[in-house]
Amino acid sequence: MARKLRTHKKLGEMLVEVGIITEEQLQEALDEQKKSGGRLGQNLMALGYITEEIMSAFVGKQLGIPYVSLAEYENIPTEVVKSVPEDIARHQTLIPISREDNTLTIAMADPLNVFTTDDLRVITGCEIKVVISSEAEIKGAIEKYYGTKGSMEDVLKTMEMHEGTGSLEVVEAEKDEIDLAAIEAASEDAPVVKIVNLILTGAIKAGASDIHIEPYEKSLRTRYRIDGVLHEVSSPPKRMQAAVTSRIKIMAQLDIAERRLPQDGRIKIRVTGKEIDLRVSVLPTAFGEKVVMRILDASSLCLDLTKLGFEQETLSIYKKNIEIPYGIILVTGPTGSGKSTTLYSTLTTLNFPDRNIVTIEDPVEYVLEGVNQVQVKPDIGLTFASGLRSFLRQDPDIIMVGEIRDTETAEISINAALTGHLVFSTLHTNDAPGAITRLNNMGIEPFLTTSTVVMVIAQRLIRVICGQCKESYEVPANVLQDLGFGVKGDKGVTLYRGKGCDNCSNTGYRGRLACYEVMTLTEDIRELVLERASTHMIKQKARENGMTTLREAAIRKVLAGVTTVEEMMRVTFADKS
Repeated sequence: MARKLRTHKKLGEMLVEVGIITEEQLQEALDEQKKSGGRLGQNLMALGYITEEIMSAFVGKQLGIPYVSLAEYENIPTEVVKSVPEDIARHQTLIPISREDNTLTIAMADPLNVFTTDDLRVITGCEIKVVISSEAEIKGAIEKYYGTKGSMEDVLKTMEMHEGTGSLEVVEAEKDEIDLAAIEAASEDAPVVKIVNLILTGAIKAGASDIHIEPYEKSLRTRYRIDGVLHEVSSPPKRMQAAVTSRIKIMAQLDIAERRLPQDGRIKIRVTGKEIDLRVSVLPTAFGEKVVMRILDASSLCLDLTKLGFEQETLSIYKKNIEIPYGIILVTGPTGSGKSTTLYSTLTTLNFPDRNIVTIEDPVEYVLEGVNQVQVKPDIGLTFASGLRSFLRQDPDIIMVGEIRDTETAEISINAALTGHLVFSTLHTNDAPGAITRLNNMGIEPFLTTSTVVMVIAQRLIRVICGQCKESYEVPANVLQDLGFGVKGDKGVTLYRGKGCDNCSNTGYRGRLACYEVMTLTEDIRELVLERASTHMIKQKARENGMTTLREAAIRKVLAGVTTVEEMMRVTFADKS
């Protein structure tokens, strides 16, 4: 084998030959390899020059072993998966993907592990054909086919077969006395644990941002928020309501005896090798406690400003203004519009060793290396306002305030900007000009606003058409003109939509991008602010100065084939200007 491998080109040479990396990048990776060891491919991935998929494909080419993307294998037959024991699949990072006659094809991250292939030949009684896949794809497939131990229906069938008359009983809402020991014991039963695990892993695999478990009089409903829209999924039966809720409360270290007051907690879990935080909120309702879990996956956080959805011209304006030494930059939009992601990406862009960056948040959603992040704790007096006062004695260069909720926080933020600090914060307004009116309503004097506010950004998240089922269609120009598209002529315009497929759960969309409205406070806008002009007048002046509105930004994404007309209408319905 060693003699054969010398005849193949080295990985680095192959990557340079096809133009994936440069000679300089290869040399940098080789230098890093000398310092820290490890394989060349791992160092290239760590430096961000190649992805794991590219590395796997080229290693396969180097070894003469076919590379396979497991995305092409949406449904591996159960009998094929069962041919290899789970412990071997997990321990050796492999998965069987197909069987033809007496030949079993195995996808492996390490295709040179001949001892494992010999063992598989004995265990399965088949000839083994090895292909190479990325480690991440294989681990994902292992979780998909082995991890959940079957569907919700399988777990419930098992319960029905073994429980008999000893099924879990629903605790009546009218009864004040409850058997805590019984409920706690029920919540630790294997079927209940499996069902909660199914709900959590299913949401994470679906790319959901939130999980809703909602009690009704005769049913329990489970929904995932995927790309901003709620989708109903398989739910446990009503009789398991108390046990499922208690299981989640125990995981979040909440009081299972308290069912009359709202509670908040956190859960940290590991799924497919990733650590994921869950923010848990429990709310008493008429038919029991509703549970909502926000999924915080740090690995999915986009910290690259260029990939958030900014138009090129808008991005240039934004980048120029975040480099100023002092002032206030506000990001506005409703809950769930991506404001935190924009701010985290901005702080990452500005995070250098010569800058002291401090944030006060409620809650701290993601941890940023090199940034001092403070969690608000109102119950002990640590509010946005009190935290900000302390920040000013911490010699900060850049301050991020999670949200300006009251006049006191707004005033301290303005004082921080006046004393030479760059302050980032969020407001809940519908558009960028509306932030000025909001500050006025909070009692902030216009001369303070014009002296400190440098720029206001409004944003919305818009769903992206699924790349695997994207199709084109013609729309008459006059129809688009009525919607404000600004297209000319009478000819049809080619737009795009998703037909719906397994990749996008038949929604036609996969992922989201932000639409941005960036307003800088020019001299003429400052004059309007001092005159306490209306939001409408400020918006008109900003548009005269070249501001792209949220609707216009969404229209550009429709014409570019990124999203659909329906999605543009849904997200920017109120912004018709």
